[in-house]
Amino acid sequence: MASELIRLQDLVMEFGKDRVLNSINLSIEDKKFLTLLGPSGCGKTTTLRIIAGFQKPTSGEVYFDGQPITNLPPYKRQINTVFQNYALFPHLDVYDNIAFGLRISKLPEKEIDRRVGEMLSSVSLRGFENRKVSSLSGGQQQRVAIARALINRPKVLLLDEPLGALDLRLRKDMQNELKQIQQEVGITFVYVTHDQEEALSMSDTVVVMDSGKILQIGTPEDIYNEPANAFVADFIGESNILDGIMLEDYKVRFFDRDFECVDTGFEPNEPVDVVIRPEDIDIVPADPSKLCGTVTNVTFKGVHYDTIVDFKGFKWLIQTTEFHPEGSYIGIEIDPNEIHVMKRSEYSGMFGDYSSYSEEYYDITNMEEEAEEGAAE
Repeated sequence: MASELIRLQDLVMEFGKDRVLNSINLSIEDKKFLTLLGPSGCGKTTTLRIIAGFQKPTSGEVYFDGQPITNLPPYKRQINTVFQNYALFPHLDVYDNIAFGLRISKLPEKEIDRRVGEMLSSVSLRGFENRKVSSLSGGQQQRVAIARALINRPKVLLLDEPLGALDLRLRKDMQNELKQIQQEVGITFVYVTHDQEEALSMSDTVVVMDSGKILQIGTPEDIYNEPANAFVADFIGESNILDGIMLEDYKVRFFDRDFECVDTGFEPNEPVDVVIRPEDIDIVPADPSKLCGTVTNVTFKGVHYDTIVDFKGFKWLIQTTEFHPEGSYIGIEIDPNEIHVMKRSEYSGMFGDYSSYSEEYYDITNMEEEAEEGAAE
């Protein structure tokens, strides 16, 4: 079982009257890949900077291996950071960029050469030693930055949205490489991103944040399949989030119909939020015994169709490999295991109706058509 390496205890961070972290408590295990995930301004980068020692919290403590390090300067912590802009030295070649930290520590050149060679192999840059970093691609520069951060053998590597400057294809390649590097070097990675796909594909543990608070901590599977509230359900992938009533254990009502589910522990007739992922809905022939609706929009996504269906004025997103044209009247079936019931929260009622998506889509389309007509005139 992994042991705790870093503990954040009751962290509060204020800038003037603005509180950007509100009593953060988090345990980070040794040799794990943990991701802080949330929208811009949620406090994830501030949390990272406090771990690194670049900022001191207004109150609270940071522990490393059981010892308080809140007042310890960054250079005395066994922690290194990779930033989004990489911060490489443009006048140095790849070898000298990676060796820089070891030369500051005045290690013998023979030891430096051996360790730089190991790092070049770890990040797949053998043969690039004499290249200027300005001649490298974004992905190659990323790997140089990681190698330079790892060369001093820290116990923790912090990564602040390091893939943000890369194009989509390269981002996906680097996601796989980062996870592989983390497993090979066997140290703790703490990663910051607003990209839920990155978080799900790379992490052992995901920490979802909003407005300076931690909303949920869990494995990628737990966060996706059992979101704690409507914000997490909406932020992690696509969701249909509905108002419901938990009638009793294993039975929930929405759209005036009773559905079997697998949830328990609610009060009888307790108002709840119900989340149903779009890929978990089966389209079947319309039937009075089914919940039925009309298809209002279809978008081909390659592997599946994004199908918007209007159920009594509330639009759902359904992802299906079968094509159902606009205007089709269809029914749906939902397995009890695919209905997730959540306690109502401050985020209840803020997400879920895809009519907003549809209206924005139609507005954009209409604006483009009007612009084209005006240009033609």
